[in-house]
Amino acid sequence: MTEAAITEAPGVAPPDDAGDAGPARSLAGDAWRAMRRNPLFWISSVMILVFVLMAVFPSLFTSTDPTEAILQESRALPGQGTWFGRDIQGYDIYARCIYGARASILVGLFTTLGTVLLGGTIGIIAGYAGGIVDTLLSRLGDIFFAIPLLLGAIIFLVSLPPTNNYLFIVLKVVGALVVLGWPSMARLMRSSVIQVKPNDYVQAARALGASPFRVVRSHILPNAVAPMIVVATINLGAYISAEATLSFLGIGLQQPAISWGIDISSAIVGLRTTPHMLFFPSLFLSLAVLAFIMLGDAVRDALDPKNR
Repeated sequence: MTEAAITEAPGVAPPDDAGDAGPARSLAGDAWRAMRRNPLFWISSVMILVFVLMAVFPSLFTSTDPTEAILQESRALPGQGTWFGRDIQGYDIYARCIYGARASILVGLFTTLGTVLLGGTIGIIAGYAGGIVDTLLSRLGDIFFAIPLLLGAIIFLVSLPPTNNYLFIVLKVVGALVVLGWPSMARLMRSSVIQVKPNDYVQAARALGASPFRVVRSHILPNAVAPMIVVATINLGAYISAEATLSFLGIGLQQPAISWGIDISSAIVGLRTTPHMLFFPSLFLSLAVLAFIMLGDAVRDALDPKNR
């Protein structure tokens, strides 16, 4: 009996090689399956979800006005009418910790998006075009990369006019961090593109007449973006820490904005007598940074082909 007859005969199973082709698998699908089995991913995701809810819906966690100062209760200890006590101006520390998540999350998120878009675009152009374009863009990145992040951000922020507009205050800090943070993302994306560009499927697409935009969008970017996703997730926590540092120095977020860095700076005057004013904002800041770093580690492990 021929193979065709066996295939068509009722009740006879087809040859083994006919069922070898399983469902199509993608990098994102494999990464998601790996992350679901990682406890670190779920712990960090829950922590980040809580901080996002604090930033978007702070009234879910407290009904106290964070700008209401009760001077007669200044430096009140935790448990004396409030969960975390009050600071030197009589503000409720718990309420300010809740509302401080908004500015920090906004700065971290917008800075990460800005560095990914700007640095990723420049890295793709430099890696794909090569030649003089790659040289010029790489040297431009080296100029910005040589400037220390905090020192450059201080100079950038001091040169801008002061304002009381909340959104503009946040965008000033975001702009300073994006201008100085994109070179690292550009370097990473450039190296990934250079690794992917010689592959056969990219050369085949170019030989078939696909435009450079289509080659980059459909073939290079999906296979080169994984390292940047990992680094961007970890950098988000680093940018939150950088914002707190700038606010602590008095040149980042300023009043009327509420920030963990501002509260940490205000708590220094009472460090010895009332350490709780420093402890709770520092705790929230540390947990937020730790959550994004843990998520970045989980994403890195999921996207690493050596772990599969």
